[in-house]
Amino acid sequence: MVLEDYDDVAHIMDQVYPEMDGAWSREQFAAQINRFPEGQICIEDNGRVVAGAITLIVDYGRFGDKHTYEEITGGGFLTTHDPNGDVLYGVDIFVDPGYRSMRLGRRLYDARKELCRRLNLRGIVAGGRIPGYAKHAERVTPQEYIELVKRREIHDPILSFQLANDFHVRRIITDYLPSDRDSHAYATLVQWNNIFYEPKEQPLIARRKAVVRVGTVQWQMRPMSSVDELIDQVEFFVDALAGYNADFALFPEFFNGPLLSLFNQEYPAEAIRGLAQYTEEIVDEMTRLAVAYNINIIAGSMPVYQEQTLYNVSYLCRRDGTTDQQYKLHITPDERSYWGVRGGSELKVFETDIGKIGILVCYDVEFPELPRILNQKGARILFVPYWVDTQTGYLRVRRCAQARAIENECYVAITGSVGNLPKVENIDIQYSQSAVFSPADFAFPHDAIVAETTPNTEMTLIVDLDLDKLTEIRNEGSVRNYKDRRLDLYRIQWLGRD
Repeated sequence: MVLEDYDDVAHIMDQVYPEMDGAWSREQFAAQINRFPEGQICIEDNGRVVAGAITLIVDYGRFGDKHTYEEITGGGFLTTHDPNGDVLYGVDIFVDPGYRSMRLGRRLYDARKELCRRLNLRGIVAGGRIPGYAKHAERVTPQEYIELVKRREIHDPILSFQLANDFHVRRIITDYLPSDRDSHAYATLVQWNNIFYEPKEQPLIARRKAVVRVGTVQWQMRPMSSVDELIDQVEFFVDALAGYNADFALFPEFFNGPLLSLFNQEYPAEAIRGLAQYTEEIVDEMTRLAVAYNINIIAGSMPVYQEQTLYNVSYLCRRDGTTDQQYKLHITPDERSYWGVRGGSELKVFETDIGKIGILVCYDVEFPELPRILNQKGARILFVPYWVDTQTGYLRVRRCAQARAIENECYVAITGSVGNLPKVENIDIQYSQSAVFSPADFAFPHDAIVAETTPNTEMTLIVDLDLDKLTEIRNEGSVRNYKDRRLDLYRIQWLGRD
């Protein structure tokens, strides 16, 4: 709005608020425009203002929840406006009565939200009138009235509209606007949270990325005679993915399986324990590659033999030179009977330079409790290295990974190995089709598949994953699986070690 719009604005406000002193004075309107011109928004029809919104920025800590309309608006002059504040405060929204039922109010609310995001403010707060309360004041309290409006038992022209625009009620304010007789001077303190808010103190370099580039390796099993030969092949793929500035490289479960050919195949349990002697060396080499190529590597999984117990372990080799590991928790009957593998007892969320991630080794993704726990702890991308020998096994992993992405509103990347290893007992044939899955909503591919490889072909897959879309879907999606959990009825509790 500009100063020349005052007559149009005054005409609307006199019609909308005849019992509350009508329009702002010209001096008040001029002060609003001069103090915060970006915050005074209008909709015009052929040059005439037909709807408008008045806002200011406040340091909300100065006022708190128990304020009056007069106090927080500076008597309508917006003397309380603070460009360095943290909250956009809604002073007023008005629509010409002749232009109602055209959703102009909703457009003004959307414009406020966009302004709040662009100014990087925590959210929007407003004191909302409840004019419908006058009809019910004799039989219900303000608190009961608000609850009935929330349940859509009663329609309030202002509160119902605010709730429909993703605002929530923080509390009731008394004596907010004494002249508001319809509301009995009560108001609802409503708030809309800016889900994209970033704290002001942000580093200039190495800030968290909103878009993460993930690379997966659909690994060809081929005979190898040494660890050096294995690392040469690993480096080839790391180099290729790093050349595209990928943030992550995901390798399959038991990608070091070709080295099993170095051991006696008549005793599979001894062979896998022999393979475990190379794990530390391979992890060291892959950590070196992570630093050298500036890429985080999820080193599939490898056998680890500790205190006469065999485990299946995935390693995270970060590009800052640190490493971490996730033990496979659920062991398949085949792993148990052929090799004597035991399950681990810790479930970790890993901090990385792009945020929190989780790793679920193959069978683990088929148990929905684990991804839910990782999700509750902040993991937004789940990496699933797998090894399967048939399409049936692959489809189990794939279908479960897709379900985990939808129910947890996160990304899930899976990859496995292809080809054959003749004369290697229990890991001789492979089946794989690497893929990255997303939640199922309009911001994502219609089939919730970000990308996938050609089945049973050695290749890489590189995709960009927008983390802001996850934030958006959780708060504003068509369905909100994470927020709509009935925690009053059920919850998942971790009983193991953290």
